Amino acid sequence: MADNVPIGPGARVTLRFTLSLRDGDQIDSTGDRAATFVVGDGSLMPGFESAMFGMKKGESSVLDIEADHGFGQPNPDNIHIMPQRLFQDVKLEPGLVVSFADGEGSERPGVIKRLLGDRVEVDFNHPLAGQDLSFAVEVLDVEQVSDEIIRM
Repeated sequence: MADNVPIGPGARVTLRFTLSLRDGDQIDSTGDRAATFVVGDGSLMPGFESAMFGMKKGESSVLDIEADHGFGQPNPDNIHIMPQRLFQDVKLEPGLVVSFADGEGSERPGVIKRLLGDRVEVDFNHPLAGQDLSFAVEVLDVEQVSDEIIRM
């Protein structure tokens, strides 16, 4: 494949990245390893993919990802008040991450926000919801593998 294929729909991209908060706190990184995904396969949030559109093999950039294009804004409907009795054998404190099984049998993490007597406020929003992010990316390879746009 030619080295001048730009990142876009149907491209297989191999890259290294570092994801940070805007204040510089690092959240995630591939380190020296490379990660590969196909645009639209669900591996990366669409806002991260589209921010890279047009980049080519050998290019590096630091991309600013606004909260609305990253993990979204916190949704007040994802904050629940639950009876404390559901948390037996757990020392509850604000900031503790607890895991719940959802209706489909998958694990769903929630963060204890406040203790309210015999009730507990649990936030099920993604921990990065509402955060503007910095996405440092180094594109190692781009290959056009499909003309189809894959979206869930």
